[in-house]
Amino acid sequence: MSVQFQLSSCLWTPNSPSPQFSAKFLPNRPRFSTSPLPATPTLSSQSPTIQIIGNNTFDGNLRETDIWTAIDTDLSHWTNVLRPVQWFPGHIAKAEKELKEQLKLMDVVIEVRDGRIPLSTSHPQMDLWLGNRKRILVLNREDMISTADRNAWAEYFAKLGTKVVFSNGKLGMGTLKLGRLAKELAADVNVKRKAKGLLPRPIRAGIVGYPNVGKSSLINRLLKRRMCPAAPRPGVTRTLRWIRFGKDLELLDSPGILPMRISDQSAAIKLAICDDIGERSYDVDDVAAILVQMLSKLPAVGRDALCKRYKFHVDSECGKIFVEKLALHLFNGDVHQAAFRVLSDFRKGRFGWTALERPSR
Repeated sequence: MSVQFQLSSCLWTPNSPSPQFSAKFLPNRPRFSTSPLPATPTLSSQSPTIQIIGNNTFDGNLRETDIWTAIDTDLSHWTNVLRPVQWFPGHIAKAEKELKEQLKLMDVVIEVRDGRIPLSTSHPQMDLWLGNRKRILVLNREDMISTADRNAWAEYFAKLGTKVVFSNGKLGMGTLKLGRLAKELAADVNVKRKAKGLLPRPIRAGIVGYPNVGKSSLINRLLKRRMCPAAPRPGVTRTLRWIRFGKDLELLDSPGILPMRISDQSAAIKLAICDDIGERSYDVDDVAAILVQMLSKLPAVGRDALCKRYKFHVDSECGKIFVEKLALHLFNGDVHQAAFRVLSDFRKGRFGWTALERPSR
């Protein structure tokens, strides 16, 4: 089935029909339902119940830095009408308490973030917990961002005086450098012990970060064997565990730690897009629609690349309409399946590798 849409933007308001879009193409489903729609070649006649708004802050003449600012502004606007994304399973509360106790034993802390969203995977209380403790910042999934993204973040953190290692936990790139840097930063530990007449001990490095940013994979690559459970979904590691790496380094693998309440919902949406938060915490349809709108505004991707990927054309800038047309095109009207496909394709790099945020200048 092929349906042509002729919208320049999507301006829907909750519980009111769109003046620009025929109601026969809209889904009949609860506002935040995550259950699949019945397989049907047509969508039902109910008016929309969600608002995905583009405020037209982007145009083709903007500089690259302005484009990212415009996207951030739009994203904040889009998330205002959505159900807040919150995820704090019981094991995180326990792990957070244990992690604070183990921090006293750490000589250096290795904080791992998702290279696609370095700011959104920064815990708001991490600086308070660590104090003056030596820290290494790891931007993992280096293979999932562009060279321009990498260079922008390298420059940003260099100006802050933060030691950064870019890594690829799957292939092991950056892990040897990480191990050497951890030992170098904490070398004075055994110098002080020797001065006190004590025998040297292994350097203790704690690896911390949000769920599913690749902490356990990094440890496995460092050890060159699978010592920690790792899987491409959040919440796999649930307990803290010290692991010996050779004779002079000990690593603490810890569960992903999230704040009890995520106040920045733009960051929460990015966590959902990048699969760094539990799927039960968000509506897949809404998140996919926002992802489409973000990618449509990025010069490295653009709406044409999205249409080319799925072999259909849509004139609308509205991500919701795009996902609904994809549902008709490939999934017999099942919007949930279409939304999941869009998210899965982004996570697998099918639209090209790109970060979802850049540092402000």
